[in-house]
Amino acid sequence: MQQHSDPHEIPSANAPYLAELNLQQRRAVEHGSDVLDQAPPLLIIAGAGSGKTNTLAHRVAHLIVCGVDPRRIMLLTFSRRAAVEMQRRVERITAKALGPKAGVMTEALTWSGTFHAVGARLLREYGPSLGMEVNFTIHDREDSADLINLVRHDLGFSKMEKRFPMKGTCLAIYSRAVNAAAPLAEVLAASFPWCIEWETELRRLFAAYVEAKQKQNVLDYDDLLLYWAQMMTESSLADDLSSRFDHVMVDEYQDTNRLQASILLHFKPTGRGLTVVGDDAQSIYSFRAATVRNILDFPHHFSPQAELITLEQNYRSTQPVLAAANAVIDLASERFTKNLWSHRVSSDLPALVNVADDNAQAEYIVEAILANREAGSRLKDQVVLFRTSSHSATLEVELTRRNIPFVKFGGLKFLEAAHIKDVMSILRWANNLRDRVSGFRVTQLLPGIGPATAAKFLDQVARSSGITGLEDFIPPAAAAVHWDDFIRSVNTLHLGAAGWPGELDLACRWYSPFMQQRYEDAQQREADLVQLAQIAASYPTRERFLTELTLDPPDATSDQAGPPLLDEDYLVLSTIHSAKGQEWTSVFVLNVVDGCIPSDLGVGSTPEIEEERRLLYVAMTRAKDQLHLMVPQRFFAHGQRSLGDRHVYAQRSRFIPNGTMKHFQKCHWPRVDSAAGATVKPRSSIDVKAKMRSLWA
Repeated sequence: MQQHSDPHEIPSANAPYLAELNLQQRRAVEHGSDVLDQAPPLLIIAGAGSGKTNTLAHRVAHLIVCGVDPRRIMLLTFSRRAAVEMQRRVERITAKALGPKAGVMTEALTWSGTFHAVGARLLREYGPSLGMEVNFTIHDREDSADLINLVRHDLGFSKMEKRFPMKGTCLAIYSRAVNAAAPLAEVLAASFPWCIEWETELRRLFAAYVEAKQKQNVLDYDDLLLYWAQMMTESSLADDLSSRFDHVMVDEYQDTNRLQASILLHFKPTGRGLTVVGDDAQSIYSFRAATVRNILDFPHHFSPQAELITLEQNYRSTQPVLAAANAVIDLASERFTKNLWSHRVSSDLPALVNVADDNAQAEYIVEAILANREAGSRLKDQVVLFRTSSHSATLEVELTRRNIPFVKFGGLKFLEAAHIKDVMSILRWANNLRDRVSGFRVTQLLPGIGPATAAKFLDQVARSSGITGLEDFIPPAAAAVHWDDFIRSVNTLHLGAAGWPGELDLACRWYSPFMQQRYEDAQQREADLVQLAQIAASYPTRERFLTELTLDPPDATSDQAGPPLLDEDYLVLSTIHSAKGQEWTSVFVLNVVDGCIPSDLGVGSTPEIEEERRLLYVAMTRAKDQLHLMVPQRFFAHGQRSLGDRHVYAQRSRFIPNGTMKHFQKCHWPRVDSAAGATVKPRSSIDVKAKMRSLWA
């Protein structure tokens, strides 16, 4: 193995709070310290498990310690949780250097958040300069799809002789065109070829959708970036915004799209004060319009070019796991060169496990995880990863049969649950009475009001341009008994008379009787409303609550995607995409064969194949100690384009060619005893008879 310097050899001893960093991390942290307000652009290529978050947090803290005003630092992350965690780390680090006053300094780090959340704040601040009304409502994906569906229906596209694309597809096409900053024809040809014939109609639909949003004073998720990007093309606004921030730092830069890159390059056109952190080898979100070109091309946007610092020491995995992962990514056609290494030695090579089919694959994994559990490894410390959610179906059946609890990531999102959507819609509509999607949902909560009556009611509200439209409307007889309370509650919420978070309590109290009538499990759903109230209490205003919860919602509802019991051990099942950024002691990767990894849908072009390679690399680098790559000789393929569901014969993934085999231990399961000619199951070290007796001792 290549020799590396001891990570604790520090160039100087005058900064104890940096003592835990290795040499490359410290170089990144101290970059530009001699010219703080004019620090040259910096690209940090942070390999998997190399302490990326720790390094970025130390850089932010170091700038604050060196005297940079934290109000002049913008830190952009890809989740609110990441921003919160970053701020906590910065506070701990600055506390070591500054003592009690560190808390005051880090509290001033107010421009820390996701691209979309920061964009929303800026648009509310600069909106008047852009001709916008700053009390706009932000639609989540479901609301956006509902609005585009209303527009689709109004244009008559839902009644065409040939079936027009459904609302979800229409929104996906619109979103891809916006985020990729690509012409509609190009997006259709590359990602939605079955919709090419509808290009003219889709162009009309999207124009009408934009008009409807502006009329209703709503923005969708993509608008937050699109409007911000447009703002940055106005030189006076761009100069004003740029002058407010000496340092702009971006985490996970490999996951940015063209629109986000455009914002940054207009924000800091010289690159001075700009730091981006990421790993081109972990760029796996092209389906969200992210492009690896952003990070690969970043240094060349500036003159002189951005400085490149590579973090290669891995603190997560054993050296054999890293050697295998390096061998896979070394074959990439274009990348920043790096060689992950670790002080964690081991004699266990990653296993390439050949099995007959899906059933044998499931049996092997169950036996292995139970053996690990008996050896002291919790189920939670183990994960099964897969390219596509359907790949785990056979395993889920076997886990259920063996009574092994598991959680599958990718379940129903918290804000997608109907009762949560109802309450959020009440607040959104009260905030902006022109928000037709939210108003449509709320009014139909009342008995006797269907789509037609709701539409007439909302038309009257729109004509009246205010709350009086609510009071003048004559409701159906079935709704009359609830009408006065409805008007009174909406009016109170609209005026903000209840105060925050009392407004949420008022909305929940009004909604609760309708929830009791609608759902048999209303008591369980009531717990979600309590959770929503707890979340609301952490936000200073209704506006901040609606904005930030829409942009970065909690993962799951209490009854859909959570663990079996909060204190129970359970196995984790996850798509590779959902597992990025996570780590486990033992990792099993399903179906490491051509047709799955790479997917048969991901081999149409070199960029697609290279992303599939990176996907396998991400899966492998989740492992701390054990890595099992499963290679079934045949697997069940779902939804084949012309042949439907069927078993197909497979071969080992092209990403593990013969030249890489020295990094793996190849094994077969079940094993065959050549002398006896019989299959051999793994032998347990447990004395089952003794264990059964001990149950009653």
